[in-house]
Amino acid sequence: MPLLAAVDASPWMQGAGAVAPAMPGGATTDVCVVGGGLTGLSTAIALRELGLTVILLERGYAGAGASGRNAGHLTPVIGKDLPTLTKLFGGERARALIELVQIAIGHVEESIARHGIACDYEPVGNVMAAVHRKQHRVVDAAAKAGEALGLDGELLDDAALRRRGIPEAFTRGYFMRRGGILDPGRYVLGLRQAAQAARVELYERTPVLHIEDGDPVLVHTGGGRVRAKAVVLATNAYTPELHWLRSTVLRVHVSLFRTAPLADAERAAVGWPGREGIYTAHEVLESYRLTRDQRIVGGAKRVRYAYRGGALGDDRDTHAFIEQAFRDRFPALHDTRVTERWSGPIALALDFLPAVGRIGRHRNVFYSVGYAGHGLALASYAGTMIADLMRDHDGPGRALWGHRKLSLPPEPLRWLTVRAINGVLEAMDRRVDRAVRASRAGAHRV
Repeated sequence: MPLLAAVDASPWMQGAGAVAPAMPGGATTDVCVVGGGLTGLSTAIALRELGLTVILLERGYAGAGASGRNAGHLTPVIGKDLPTLTKLFGGERARALIELVQIAIGHVEESIARHGIACDYEPVGNVMAAVHRKQHRVVDAAAKAGEALGLDGELLDDAALRRRGIPEAFTRGYFMRRGGILDPGRYVLGLRQAAQAARVELYERTPVLHIEDGDPVLVHTGGGRVRAKAVVLATNAYTPELHWLRSTVLRVHVSLFRTAPLADAERAAVGWPGREGIYTAHEVLESYRLTRDQRIVGGAKRVRYAYRGGALGDDRDTHAFIEQAFRDRFPALHDTRVTERWSGPIALALDFLPAVGRIGRHRNVFYSVGYAGHGLALASYAGTMIADLMRDHDGPGRALWGHRKLSLPPEPLRWLTVRAINGVLEAMDRRVDRAVRASRAGAHRV
């Protein structure tokens, strides 16, 4: 079998192993899982543990989508933000959602240990951080909501941040102890290996062309079809291409970067001895973390949407915008090279919660999609949620699958709505960033 030279634009997936064969013809199975990212792999593993036969179809290489492209923050975050979670869903349901995501983090940690996945996991927690006093009330509100919802966190004022050695650009923070940082490529490749060890029938380079609703469900590929008692849509941002859940989730694009390894002097200038993951209190957040080989990974900050949810490639202006934010947060690294840049799609719903449930005329099509950029924990736990749904078991995932989703408007109203919301959020963030630069300029004049 040929080796994959470059799975995707993400550096995490470079050096991935041999490609699994394409499905050669027809097959019959208990469950056909469509999509080989964290959702698909975790589901395949969970269903094999129930004794079911599983075929997993992946159009490219398992893990090469958002699962192996993300920044590597394992956080107890669900929804847009903590205060909004309570406002939208009420205290009881918000607490159930926070409990779910913390259970999901424990599941990731258990999976890493059980399968022996060497993914550089560091349980150092993550900090939601302000970059200007204009954002302090946002951080304070998050800390207050987190305490009310049972999240293990701590509000850090400027003095507390300095004691922890957090870089000086960050002026207030909400430290969430659960979770940490990891290499997402090694993690998803570890789950891929675990799925193969569990005798999941994995077929790569096997795009699904059509899913025929019925009992059994017929999954059509270019080389044949799969007859399955049940199908799992683990396709996240690519789900609408299969003509399922088109009014539930939309595909947007985010971008990331990675620097060269920091020299000793650069690393000393940054500080950051606790190596906590950091994301900012912007409306469209920035994220930063250190890698094992002392690089900084960062990005997000700008979300792009194409008309009708079409595919978008890299955008030079977006990467320049993101890198300028990085230079603003880490002025001591003004000469540090950015060595890789990449972009890719994620999926989100109007309420920013994952969509989990079952559909189809015979209620035998299951799905878990739309993680809104917080998929490391919840997509990894998707297998448990899907297994519970299939068995009609009342598990922690009921906080998601018992929720009625808001329908997205049709085009062109969808494009106009996303553009308008994005414009408002980016304008709010620009005001904060201008204030940061003005403060710095004033300090230099003094």
